[in-house]
Amino acid sequence: MDVFWAKGYEAAQLNDLTAAVGITPPSFYAAFGSKEQAFREAVNIYVANDGSGPMRALETGETVRQAIQAMLLASIDVALGAPQSNGCLLILGVMNCQPETGPLYDLLKDLRRETMERVRARLERGVAEGDLPKTADAATLARYYGAIMQAISMQARDGASRRDLEALVQPSLAALR
Repeated sequence: MDVFWAKGYEAAQLNDLTAAVGITPPSFYAAFGSKEQAFREAVNIYVANDGSGPMRALETGETVRQAIQAMLLASIDVALGAPQSNGCLLILGVMNCQPETGPLYDLLKDLRRETMERVRARLERGVAEGDLPKTADAATLARYYGAIMQAISMQARDGASRRDLEALVQPSLAALR
């Protein structure tokens, strides 16, 4: 998982993967079947562990504002905790989208869509609970916060500090008014 997270699917080479797990190429293929299957397994592990922090944080806040803030701060933790601070595996794992990597791109796109749906559901709950005005457009706000999480990943990849990334949180909460 760390190799794919640090390098992305396309740049991860078989020798990188076998060295990370301490096995030979034949053992790698016996264990995973293919590089694509190894990536899929890495994504499953990521979603269940490192990548789950923002969605867990989304459910912690009593108010929608607290929930979104916690989610964004957890996104910063994930982005900066990545190998070589390479951001979120779900955002940056497949960037070039060569024809042969299309199914993996679709996998990550579906997982990102799930994230936005969870954010949208939390925002709609905020409307129902009176944290947001009834006129709030939860779908648009969910896309906005998805974009903010993507920006956090890209900026972490480009070397932004925790302080730089945390400075993005308060202005983005202004969208909740």
